[in-house]
Amino acid sequence: MSAIQIQHVSRHFGNNIALEDVQLEVREGEFFSLLGPSGCGKSTLLNIIAGFLKPTSGFISIGGQDVTDLPPYHRNCGMVFQDYALFPHLNVFENVAYGLKIQKMPRQKLKERVVESLSLVHLEKYAKRMPHQLSGGQRQRVAIARALAVQPSVLLLDEPLSNLDAKLRKEMQFELRRIQKRVGITTILVTHDQEEALSLSDRIGVLGNGRLQQLGAPLDVYRKPANRFVAEFIGQVNLLEARAEERQDSTGAYRYEVPGFEVREGVPLSFEVSRNVLKKPYSSVLFMLRPERISIWLNHPPEGSENRRRVTLTDVSYIGNAIRLKAAFAKGELIIQVPDPHFPKLPKPGDEMYIAWEPEDLVPLEIKEDEHGCR
Repeated sequence: MSAIQIQHVSRHFGNNIALEDVQLEVREGEFFSLLGPSGCGKSTLLNIIAGFLKPTSGFISIGGQDVTDLPPYHRNCGMVFQDYALFPHLNVFENVAYGLKIQKMPRQKLKERVVESLSLVHLEKYAKRMPHQLSGGQRQRVAIARALAVQPSVLLLDEPLSNLDAKLRKEMQFELRRIQKRVGITTILVTHDQEEALSLSDRIGVLGNGRLQQLGAPLDVYRKPANRFVAEFIGQVNLLEARAEERQDSTGAYRYEVPGFEVREGVPLSFEVSRNVLKKPYSSVLFMLRPERISIWLNHPPEGSENRRRVTLTDVSYIGNAIRLKAAFAKGELIIQVPDPHFPKLPKPGDEMYIAWEPEDLVPLEIKEDEHGCR
């Protein structure tokens, strides 16, 4: 069942197009993330859903009801803002009770609802504290409790973790998902943080240049991006613009070469592509190769892979749980990422090593055919 339907929504600010013909459905009880860079239109779309902005064209329905022209207070949405928007002159209890007082809820029921909401976010002992006496994470949980206290049908989160430090942000990601699962409320999170969206979401909608670039489960969006924009925005990526060779590999796989990469002067990098990846050879293809899909060895790699080459390291970065490397050919570089224990001793720029990857690890993003469809 769809909790929210967004149908052909566009929003223009004069000549500036913030959103263009966005269509998507958010399912009942789903944790859905709108992911994209700054200025892509994600906060604009969230504000349209909440009722703070009207679309230039298109329709919004919540729970099967067309709410396009309804004001925010008639949409039954709870919203948590980036700065939490707590009332500084009210204590925690009063902040959470604010929406219930507007609804004129009886005093005893109001008290029970506030206590229940604070218990949900583990802040029942902080009811009498003022906002300035709380940490960033505690203020964020008060804002969530206030949004949930009115028992909305939809919870809208506008980058609520962006003001927290890295450690607290990760802790609050787990807390946010725990709360959402326990309550079972349909939730839309706006974020520019790829890791946050991947770890929290049932599905992700990637926005770019005002358009929905891809819609899917986190695993699919990461492993099978719909286009170059999505591939470059989510995680690190190697992009290889390759053209088909005249010959087909003896195994039945297709071979491509990358003119911008040379294994030695005048000799382009060539590699094997599985027929499970491409059903036929095309004239040229833009391939994606994720850094963690590349294996690396100090000495000769095991036999069997056609896609193995000798390279020279040009950069080594230790990032705690992994080592990020840049490996150079005679012309061109690849980014590689391996787990921390992979090397007993950290390698250094100038070291020569061997790399390899499987044909299935090359993901086609853009395909060009010649006039016959293939070479």
